Amino acid sequence: MASSDEPVPLSAALNRAAARLAAAGIGDPAVDAELLAGFVLGTGRGGVQAAAVRGERLTADDAGRLDELVARRATREPLQHITGTAPFRHLELRVGPGVFVPRPETEGVAQLAIDALRAAASPSPIAVDLGTGSGAIALAMATEVPHAQVYAAENSVDAFVWTKENFALVGAANATLAFIDLAAAFPELDGTVSVVASNPPYVPDAAIPRDPEVRFFDPPAALYGGEDGLDVVRVLSGVGLRLAHPGGTIVIEHGEWQGEAIRAILAADGWLAAATHPDLTMRDRATTAIRP
Repeated sequence: MASSDEPVPLSAALNRAAARLAAAGIGDPAVDAELLAGFVLGTGRGGVQAAAVRGERLTADDAGRLDELVARRATREPLQHITGTAPFRHLELRVGPGVFVPRPETEGVAQLAIDALRAAASPSPIAVDLGTGSGAIALAMATEVPHAQVYAAENSVDAFVWTKENFALVGAANATLAFIDLAAAFPELDGTVSVVASNPPYVPDAAIPRDPEVRFFDPPAALYGGEDGLDVVRVLSGVGLRLAHPGGTIVIEHGEWQGEAIRAILAADGWLAAATHPDLTMRDRATTAIRP
């Protein structure tokens, strides 16, 4: 073992970190080790990899800091909670306890909403993100469709702290945030919205998420959606009908086995052309429909 003040080869520190994370059941231990080292060094994964190839060493302080972060990650604390940020499309969002950490699969859901928004006939279309959480979908729409007006609703006090920070950080002038329950959101927009998007809680109450990062760290209000997981989806369908103009689109993220049930809910409420879309792993991930 190196003495307390002796520099540590970065490659050795990465290998040690990856081994510890692998033993803790982390799915991509080498990736997480590099990301944590990058957080310590103020660089990205590419910078860490290049530094390791060059044979660079960590100071004793940096090596100790990396060890501390790896120990936290080995408890299955989410990487994003440790670094305080979560990448989402081109954005870097601030996240932490109390807010749902945006997942890569939601980037495809955002793409469906963005595509529908770009296709809207209005020169200044309106979009709404209901239950915005970190603000991921809303801020993606606002920054990638700058001629749109985007409204986001969140009703969790703990999550709203992070939402406000992300809206301020991104600074999109065309994005408006409100602390309001999604069922009552934006009555002033009734009948004018081109895209209604949401990543609602959709885990059935009796289901136990497999990953400890989800089970122990994501807020329950962002996960569980009633006995079949679809209680909030049923509310979304009605709210979407209120908000959307004829020809407007609803985009709802969901679990891979829920597409058929959600299509049935939307069709029963009068939505047209309900269709379910896979994510990049070919698992059903989102359902869209058109307002008659």
